[in-house]
Amino acid sequence: MLFFLIDKQKTKHYNKNSEVNPEESEAYKLRRKIGILTAGGDCPGLNAAIRGVAKASYERFDVEFIGIADGYRGLIEGDYRTMGQSEFSGILTLGGTILGTSRRPYRNMQVIEEDNVDKVALMKSNYMRMGLDCLVTLGGNGTHKTANLLSEEGLNVIALPKTIDNDIYGTDVTFGFHTAVDIATDVVDRIHTTANSHGRVMVIELMGNKAGWLTLYAGIAGGADIILLPEMPYSLDSVIASIEKRIENRHRFTIIVVAEGAYDKTMAKMKNKERIQFLKEKNFPTISYYLASEIEQKTGLETRVVIPGHYLRGGNPSPYDRVLSTQFGSYAARLIEKGQYGQTVAMVNGKISSNPLKVAASQSKFVPKDHQMIKCGNDIGVSFGQE
Repeated sequence: MLFFLIDKQKTKHYNKNSEVNPEESEAYKLRRKIGILTAGGDCPGLNAAIRGVAKASYERFDVEFIGIADGYRGLIEGDYRTMGQSEFSGILTLGGTILGTSRRPYRNMQVIEEDNVDKVALMKSNYMRMGLDCLVTLGGNGTHKTANLLSEEGLNVIALPKTIDNDIYGTDVTFGFHTAVDIATDVVDRIHTTANSHGRVMVIELMGNKAGWLTLYAGIAGGADIILLPEMPYSLDSVIASIEKRIENRHRFTIIVVAEGAYDKTMAKMKNKERIQFLKEKNFPTISYYLASEIEQKTGLETRVVIPGHYLRGGNPSPYDRVLSTQFGSYAARLIEKGQYGQTVAMVNGKISSNPLKVAASQSKFVPKDHQMIKCGNDIGVSFGQE
């Protein structure tokens, strides 16, 4: 039989037949008001994570959720609303984010621009105006940096690691990554048939400005012949040699998968702005067009560029990401219940845990040159454009 003991502040329940002493139980439940936002680029799994936080919170303690619109913009401008419990149902498989999102670069958060808006002060003020006990943020590196800033300003913040780039420090994987790998691999698979039909070199550019995890995994999964990553500046001569070797071995085509942030060894000596200007001056919108032009000039082979772009962010999350997002969300609810703020949820060695926000925000996770997937690629004859 289940008994309920209630006072004005606390709700306590326990099973009469339980061996746990009710007076020593942690079942006292204070009502909590939780703000939640999604910031930065969207990806599959955001809604699943929102649902995980909400459903686990409703199960564990008395709670009210405040949905903040379009990421930190909504927190700055005071664009928010109270959400009903039913709003968190039916969104497990839904792509995108029911809260909306926007990009607010961290580097500008503490800068008072022409509009004379003190963004940090407004975010703190709106947090207080909403009467929040905690703010939950779902996002990537920039989102984590701003979340840590707010935590250092005295707000109770918990973050969840979202990004198709998989570059959040301190977690083995971020939600959204595996779905993007599935989509990118499908692109590579489909390009194989048309490349073989026409005997072309196909350059497939995937997202990943600074980290090459998506390109690495999709490249290996899709059977790419050459994989070019931001962490490993490539040699054009090495790329050409790999293509010519395939021709000698009577292969009609070559598949090159390149991260959008990859560059050759000459460009590696430039600063990022200089690389952008270099491509602009040569009328190449991205590194892939520059690479394709060089390959065609040096080999005479017909070369084409494919850029799936935001297609990689769209659609429903994979079963893996639905599970991971739910795990991350439910763990966030546990942290809230315990009052363990200033944390970001993580998966470490296959177990869900958390790291201090200041650690996760301090650096990004890049592909190491000795990573097992690089070694795997080398073992099966994949070229990474290295001499």
